[in-house]
Amino acid sequence: MSFLGLAPRPEQLRGVRYLFTDIDDTLTTQGRLLPETYQAIWDLHNAGIEVVPVTGGSAGWCEHIVRAWPVAAVIGESGALAMTLSGGKVDLTFWEDEAIQTERQARHLEAIRPLLGKFVLSADQRFRLADIAIETAGHSRQEVDALARRIHALGASVAISSIHINSWHGNYDKRTMSERVLHQLNVSPHEIAASTAFVGDSRNDAPMFGFFSNAFGVANILPVLADIPTKPKWISSRPAGLGFVDIAHALIAARTTPPQR
Repeated sequence: MSFLGLAPRPEQLRGVRYLFTDIDDTLTTQGRLLPETYQAIWDLHNAGIEVVPVTGGSAGWCEHIVRAWPVAAVIGESGALAMTLSGGKVDLTFWEDEAIQTERQARHLEAIRPLLGKFVLSADQRFRLADIAIETAGHSRQEVDALARRIHALGASVAISSIHINSWHGNYDKRTMSERVLHQLNVSPHEIAASTAFVGDSRNDAPMFGFFSNAFGVANILPVLADIPTKPKWISSRPAGLGFVDIAHALIAARTTPPQR
């Protein structure tokens, strides 16, 4: 359990009850969820720390996660929607009216198609309800940024993750929907700083690093760290899912370490 630079002190993390986390290249390692990472999610849950994945991933992906993983909620499509599970039933909440967001998505998709060139839509685009996702694998940083600028020029929001360009029309992002979910979880505004934490790895996590006081990055964030206005407070020495394991262990240990007198 090690960190690059300063490590968090137990008293800084003792009150954390909710861990918000990115998925791609934060929970996953080269696209896979390692057994020890999945176990860490269960360990957090069993220790009284509930996990809330916050992803650019599709609504279809989120529906599986909220049913199958030990999570309190899941936020998908870069903040367009959130899901919880109650009595075996998935409750889906949109940032705005579902019909409005669906209509915006259809218009935005038609506007984007002529800009794609050699880029392709994400394979899970058919399972998305509000945003557009474009695969970035095989393209240079310069090509990705150039396409993102062209899409942004259409008046759309754009977020770049480690695997996708996500784009949408709407006044929301990962942070704003996280605030709404915290309200739904009955976490009052004055409790947020002490009772929550976040872990991420990429440029589209910037709003989250600025919002959560207990902000972690996994080691693979280092190549894009200069692009993030508010840096994570702590960075794990291991990347991706293994870094998440170390962060989980630090949070669990903080709950069981007696306060110093």
